[in-house]
Amino acid sequence: MNSIDFNTLLNFFKVLANESRLKLLGILSQQEYSVEELAAQLQLKEPTVSHHLNKLKELELVSMRRQGNTHFYSLNSETLTQLNKSIFTREQMASWTKDISAEAWEEKVLKNYLDGNRLTTIPASRKKRLVVLEWLVSKFEPEVTYTESQVNEIISCHHSDYATLRRELISYQFMERENGLYRRLPASLWKTETEIMKQKKF
Repeated sequence: MNSIDFNTLLNFFKVLANESRLKLLGILSQQEYSVEELAAQLQLKEPTVSHHLNKLKELELVSMRRQGNTHFYSLNSETLTQLNKSIFTREQMASWTKDISAEAWEEKVLKNYLDGNRLTTIPASRKKRLVVLEWLVSKFEPEVTYTESQVNEIISCHHSDYATLRRELISYQFMERENGLYRRLPASLWKTETEIMKQKKF
C-alpha cells in the first residue's frame, strides 16, 4: 500500500465502515487471536469473522500466521504507520479534490450577479462583493495609469454606480489613487476578507 489512488482510498473507508471490522482491529491491536476466539468475543459465527478478516487482509491491516490447523490473526502495525504517512498528509488529502474546481463558488457568485458583462447589483455580502470587485478590476490593465474619468468610463460599461465601485476598488486595495491617477495593484496587495474583518474591529 505504498501508492494510494482515490479508488483505493474509497475502498479503504468502505471496508472500515463496519462496526464488526473496527472492533476486530481494536481486539487485534492488543494481541493475536484465532478465528474461534474472535467469534466468541464478538458473538458472531466463525464464517462471518473469517469474511471480515479477509476484507481487512486485503488492505494489509491484519497479518495471519498458521499454527497447525489454526490461523492466528494480529494487527499489522507497519501498515498503519504507512497509512499515516501516505494517506493523511496535506498533499495526499489535497489530491482527493483534484477534480473539484477551486473557483466553483466564485463562478457561482458571478453567475448570480452578472447579466452578460453587466453587473446587475452590488452584493451586500462582503465576501461576494470581493468576488465581484476582483472580476471588475480585471477590466483594468496592470502597469497602466488611468485618469478618474477613464476609470468611471470603464466601470460604467459594467454598472451605472461607478462612484461606489470606484471607491470600493480603492478601499479593498484592488487599485490605488495617487495625484488623481489610478493604477491596478498586484493581487498580492488585495485585501482578503479576514484582513477586512480585522480592520473593522479597530
